[in-house]
Amino acid sequence: MATKVHMEALSPTMEEGQVVKWLKAEGDEIAAGDLLAEIETDKATMELVARGDGVLRAILLGEGRTAPVGDVIAVIAAADEDVSELVAAAAPASTASPAAEVEEEPARTAAPTATPPSHAAPATTPPPTTPPPTPQPTPPVVRTDTPAAPAAEARKDGGRLRASPVARRLAREAGLRLEAVVGSGPRGRIVKRDIEAALAAGTATAPAPMPDVPGEDFVDVPLTQIRKTIARRLVESLGPVPHFFLTADADMARATELRQQFNELELGARISFNDIVIKATALALARHPECNAWWGGDHVRRHNRVHIGVAVAIDDGLITPVVRDAHARPVAEISNEVKELASLARAKRLTPDQYTGSTFSISNLGMFGIEQFTGVINPPEAGILAVGAVEERPVALDGRVVVRPRMRMTMSCDHRIIDGAQGARFLATLKDVLEKPLSVLL
Repeated sequence: MATKVHMEALSPTMEEGQVVKWLKAEGDEIAAGDLLAEIETDKATMELVARGDGVLRAILLGEGRTAPVGDVIAVIAAADEDVSELVAAAAPASTASPAAEVEEEPARTAAPTATPPSHAAPATTPPPTTPPPTPQPTPPVVRTDTPAAPAAEARKDGGRLRASPVARRLAREAGLRLEAVVGSGPRGRIVKRDIEAALAAGTATAPAPMPDVPGEDFVDVPLTQIRKTIARRLVESLGPVPHFFLTADADMARATELRQQFNELELGARISFNDIVIKATALALARHPECNAWWGGDHVRRHNRVHIGVAVAIDDGLITPVVRDAHARPVAEISNEVKELASLARAKRLTPDQYTGSTFSISNLGMFGIEQFTGVINPPEAGILAVGAVEERPVALDGRVVVRPRMRMTMSCDHRIIDGAQGARFLATLKDVLEKPLSVLL
């Protein structure tokens, strides 16, 4: 019995997925549990596994294409099983994504509904120059075994010539122009046998001329799944969530000394200012559970454990892997985990349990020289801490001006959960921990 391969929800918030790479090809033997494809979700690149045994008979969504969760993107069945109805039923959803089309079997190819001409449309040529070159017409390809397809323009789907992935690959490798080939598939679609017949008939194989574009005014970059999710989540946060902001300035002299002394001991971890901030924030949240909370619509959930989401910049935007129980772990352990999670995030290999469940988030742009900024709250969390650079600045100390390492922190608060005084008390505790940092080593 045939098995439909669906675009599965590979993360808790995933609504659609993009095929990064098919790990199996049409015609491959498949066993339940085999890895079929790499799918880019809204958070990471995950592996899609087979849910049935048989042969991968049809791939309905090409690499780089997107489909909503639940869409059928491939079919697994016995080698001799008729899957034409399954493929036909799934085709509209996959092409709307848009998806790569599937190679049809010769015995089940549907005839075109319109009356086609007896040869392919001539290949397009660049505008003539002076003097015009002698025209070199493309020899027509006449089929005798199947009805001829409509002209190239009539065979286009949304401006794209209809051809199966296999046919496109064979044509590209042979330098064959698809416009010069008659398609025998449904609605004039070009399939593998059409390429083979065209090559055997000696159809011109000169590559299509590249247009002479002096310079593009702009480039449209398609959104990745991660960037789409970031855009949607920002609207969900900045619109409904009433933000207000509190800024504190901490003296980092003792934290600087602590960090230097710890790293000189070579204890298996080198801690950064960010690691110190994570542990200090977790300790402060443990003392102020009203800030370690989620908005629940008709209730506020105060967490007894502190799970810190740490913003990590990746090529497509940012993601916040989670350091769990940060309040109860030594800073060296936190440091090692943050490095591992950041590496997985940049490789898009985080699992859902590694980027969900944070109770509070931290975004640090200090390493880029940013002194101060504000962060956007990650719902349903009550707040996010934006951390700036540790910089030498002149300050007044005991009636004289001295230069001290200082760091600005801005807390974005959800006013439905945190009042101004509550946020101020939390920041005061955090500032105190940072300025007397021995507790972060515990």
